[in-house]
Amino acid sequence: MAVPPLEDPTGQVAVVTGAGSGIGRATARALADAGAHVLGVGRRIDALEETAAGHPGIAVHPADLRAPDTAQQVVDAAAERWGRLDVLVNNAGATKMMPLADTNAADITALFDLNVTAPSLLAGAALPHLRHARGSIVNISSTFGHRPLPGAAHYAASKAALEQLTRSWAMELAPDGIRVNALAPGPTESQALAAAGLPEAAIEQIKQQEADRIPLGRRGEPHEVATWVLHLTAPATTWLTGQVLTIDGGLELT
Repeated sequence: MAVPPLEDPTGQVAVVTGAGSGIGRATARALADAGAHVLGVGRRIDALEETAAGHPGIAVHPADLRAPDTAQQVVDAAAERWGRLDVLVNNAGATKMMPLADTNAADITALFDLNVTAPSLLAGAALPHLRHARGSIVNISSTFGHRPLPGAAHYAASKAALEQLTRSWAMELAPDGIRVNALAPGPTESQALAAAGLPEAAIEQIKQQEADRIPLGRRGEPHEVATWVLHLTAPATTWLTGQVLTIDGGLELT
């Protein structure tokens, strides 16, 4: 049997959340450049339009993923536009520095609403289409989903939850031919630290400290993660499911 090209998502339809910046932006562009139709989802329309600029395969859908009806609206938008849905990339998430002494219920709830509940509702809403297409889900976790992160334990716990959802969904959906995998990037260039409310000086200090701990000597770039989304969602990748692939420049070895 002829082996199809590994990266050939031509004609596939993908939903990418958090597409306004960082890994989400790079993923939306990589999928579109490879031939997929992409619905980029995020809160800021200006950021989404910047992602889509020069990439005709990307359509944008501004939405707050924590709103109760958003998941179905996103899935319906993709299906109505292109008639199908093959790939869901659950990338949107928030980082929250939250030492135990400062922890409160509202912050925990907000963090898990975006990092755990929203991906779950999106996957559930997409399920009929993914069953029809024998499609795939890629969840974007973090190396801190399986490494301790003092001062941000609830962020790490939310990513650990996403990794366990990945494994459980892979088993649950395997009879439908749906593959579910996760990527766990190490420290990657993005707006996450700024979005967490940290001052510029603190951000630069954290970035340098992270780079110093990584064996390859630098933080990752969003396109390096997006490349692996292409691998995991490629039609030729037919026998890989339930895996969490860490992409961290060797940080996990330390």
